[in-house]
Amino acid sequence: MRRLIAYMVFAVLGAGALGSFVPGAGKSVHDFTLKDIDGKPVSLSQYKGRVLLLVNTASKCGLTPQYEGLQAVYSKYKDQGLVILGFPANNFASQEPGTEQEIKEFCTLKYNVDFPMFSKISVKGEDQHELYRYLTGKDTNPEFSGEIAWNFAKFLVDRNGKVIARFDPKDKPADPKVVAAIEKALEK
Repeated sequence: MRRLIAYMVFAVLGAGALGSFVPGAGKSVHDFTLKDIDGKPVSLSQYKGRVLLLVNTASKCGLTPQYEGLQAVYSKYKDQGLVILGFPANNFASQEPGTEQEIKEFCTLKYNVDFPMFSKISVKGEDQHELYRYLTGKDTNPEFSGEIAWNFAKFLVDRNGKVIARFDPKDKPADPKVVAAIEKALEK
């Protein structure tokens, strides 16, 4: 539907209008504001100059033990500029049914997570959050676009807010290809 509207705007107003109409056009990850796990707004612009690993998470998934690996990678590289951002999502088999408080307690008590966690969002479908629309959109992220397949999909973002890699849900945080990409991004 959005594309139809965009084409209609293009036909009526010309090419100049389309460029400003396409959702997410010209943005970077730093242009988004989301609520953290405590409900406070957080502008991702505060992470300019840092390397980010964005992960859609779930507490009742076979991949949930990846929290341990995410925390280990975060602990190892945070002083070099890595920040992991966790985005709980209930899009897959209702594997994140809890409230923000329940998610926070689970992550803290079971996995000692101290990287930033955010309020639950939708990472696919009609109610997909704007950030994930940007991350998965062909117009906004052509090199790494495509629907999120499952919990624990990972997007690596450089210090300027550009997506530089995407990893499948089954790619563990300590997988050599994930670590190599993080280390390469941190060197820049």
